[in-house]
Amino acid sequence: MSTPFYVSPQQAMADRAEYARKGIARGRSLVVLQFADGIVFVGENPSRALHKFSEIYDRIGFAAAGKYNEYENLRIGGVRYADLRGYTYDRDDVTARGLANVYAQTLGTIFSSAAEKPYEVELVVAEVGETPEGDQIYRLPHDGSIVDEHGSVAVGGNAEQISTYLDQRHQEGMTLAEALKLAVQALSRDTNGSEREIPAERLEVAVLDRTRPQKRKFRRITGGQLSRLLDAANGGGTEDAGSEDAE
Repeated sequence: MSTPFYVSPQQAMADRAEYARKGIARGRSLVVLQFADGIVFVGENPSRALHKFSEIYDRIGFAAAGKYNEYENLRIGGVRYADLRGYTYDRDDVTARGLANVYAQTLGTIFSSAAEKPYEVELVVAEVGETPEGDQIYRLPHDGSIVDEHGSVAVGGNAEQISTYLDQRHQEGMTLAEALKLAVQALSRDTNGSEREIPAERLEVAVLDRTRPQKRKFRRITGGQLSRLLDAANGGGTEDAGSEDAE
């Protein structure tokens, strides 16, 4: 009788983590940055239907890199959690921290379960406050840990290189156009250090805008509005982000 093959728990977890990291790295990078009036989400996404960024609740946005079907299931679960909590208690009781805790429990349970593969996703949950000091950004890797981020964060693809670039250049009080320009510059850098051009039609951009009079602070920036912002960022025009609310 042959001896059963043994793998130590440490090695099994290391293998699962490596599997998840490789899956996430195959996706395109995205960045989330604070600016003077809120939080901006920027990513390269040729699809107009399969979004990387979504609204979860009034002041909360969701960003994800990795396998679409897996993070879409998590997004839907987050929306249901937020709706139920807001209805049962109060809308102000729905917070990014509470949502991040729910996602962390889900991801952690799946990662440590030997019965199924780990999710190949990395999430960002962001909440815009009344002031920049009240903004919250949480990054959730595949293993369910929670990282409290400040200023900027990158996930997916070559996130480590992009994060280093953003950390060196991101500043408090940036305008939306300045933050968008920095995000596009960071995403345009390849792993070998060279730069490429990302056309506006391949960008997905959304913001949590604290200056919006509506309760819902999330909106997408598309079409002519995005082109004008990019022109303003490159010195070709004036910044005008409020004339077209796509969502």
